Amino acid sequence: MVNGCIHLKSLNIDELAGVVNLYPWFGAARKEMCLRMSRVGGEGWGSRDYATSALYVGSRRIISDIVRTGKANDYSDRNLEDLIKSYTVGEEPAEASEPKHRTRVVGGDFFSQDEYDSVRKTEDNIFSSFASKAKGEEVREKTEQEIVDEFCTETLAQIYIDQGYYEQAKFIYSKLLLRYPEKNAYFAALIQKLG
Repeated sequence: MVNGCIHLKSLNIDELAGVVNLYPWFGAARKEMCLRMSRVGGEGWGSRDYATSALYVGSRRIISDIVRTGKANDYSDRNLEDLIKSYTVGEEPAEASEPKHRTRVVGGDFFSQDEYDSVRKTEDNIFSSFASKAKGEEVREKTEQEIVDEFCTETLAQIYIDQGYYEQAKFIYSKLLLRYPEKNAYFAALIQKLG
């Protein structure tokens, strides 16, 4: 990170995919993703992905050039055994304690609740207020009258007037008169006008 900026080339492919998912309009990140995927090759990244990325890049020629000149470098795990040993050396067997609850994060790996809590941000809980209301408060269903009152608007009354349904328009204006007492003279005049 230099001057508060992250260089896209320093990100690994998962981090870069995360940037593209968070900021789909970020053309430079999409270009870098196309470059890396063209180098890797394979069936996981197809013409549809390149076409989608081309929509967000300033010039489609950039993506076209990447597709034409893409190299299929060999990124296979040649020394897989050495890689596995480097991760497992020095590890002790896991304790036989009670299993922890695992949380499945869409597009990610399984995390324990402790791991998830350590990276959770306050803005991640945007919908928790809705959930707490559903859990804590008894959800009261609206009565038919409350539903009718919600749909009583001046626009609906005007539609009824245009279609010749004057009684329905008067009904709506009477509901609006009760809902907005500061405009009672206005609604009373409209009701009187309808006769």
